[in-house]
Amino acid sequence: MSNNVKFGIYIANHGITSNPQDYIKLAKTGEECGWEGFFLWDHVFLPWAPDEDVLDSWNILSAIATQTNKLTLGTTVTPLARRRPMVIARQAITIDRLSNGRFILGVGLGGTAELKVLGEEVDPKIRGELLDESLEILKGLWSGKSFTYDGKHFKIKEPVTFKPAGNIKIWVGGNWPNKKPFRRAAKYDGIFPLKAGSDPSIYPQDYQEIMSYIRKYRESLESFDLVKSIFTVGDKEHDSYIHEFMDLGVNWLLEAFWSERCSLKEIQKRIEQGPPE
Repeated sequence: MSNNVKFGIYIANHGITSNPQDYIKLAKTGEECGWEGFFLWDHVFLPWAPDEDVLDSWNILSAIATQTNKLTLGTTVTPLARRRPMVIARQAITIDRLSNGRFILGVGLGGTAELKVLGEEVDPKIRGELLDESLEILKGLWSGKSFTYDGKHFKIKEPVTFKPAGNIKIWVGGNWPNKKPFRRAAKYDGIFPLKAGSDPSIYPQDYQEIMSYIRKYRESLESFDLVKSIFTVGDKEHDSYIHEFMDLGVNWLLEAFWSERCSLKEIQKRIEQGPPE
């Protein structure tokens, strides 16, 4: 695992603004102020907040890709079970090309409440099957080689070759201590853990356990990203807790912004302060 810690912006695609241009401005400001990544949540509709404005993450990231030069861009997370993997394969490659190789695809099962109200599959076992098959299809199509697929849920019966090829990183999200998402993540490029149970906070001890578990299914963590969402205020004393995670080997720290935390103006101000020290 790399010791090079990077700081990114991790921001909801809902409730903050109805103007996509505001996200572009935040990303450009972030790049100017030393942030290294810009990651958008990927919701479509919020049944618990039906009046909130929701914007499409993929369109916004495409626009940001053309307006920035260094920021790593990505979704955290895209519920692949409600997507067509063939379409995602094209969209992801296109954003990756727009950004000159700066795109990371974050994936997960997605939230049951949102999927249910939109008529999507809610059974976690089936969603897991759809996710795993979709990931296999993405890797096969991105290979640029002739590809067929015979899965339980998806079939590509005639050989297809997708061009251009690509090598896009995949981060997997999951709720610890549920084990399946972490076995899944071990096959790919990174893990973005959340926490199941009554206490949603995730502690250094959790990351130690996560790393130990992933090592059972992966030869090395050398090229594996370990991601942590953070909440800092630009004050050294308040923000010092992040060093516990950095010392463990967490190499992406993402500053989390959503409407309940702060307004668009306050988000802009925090981004202008730059990453925590």
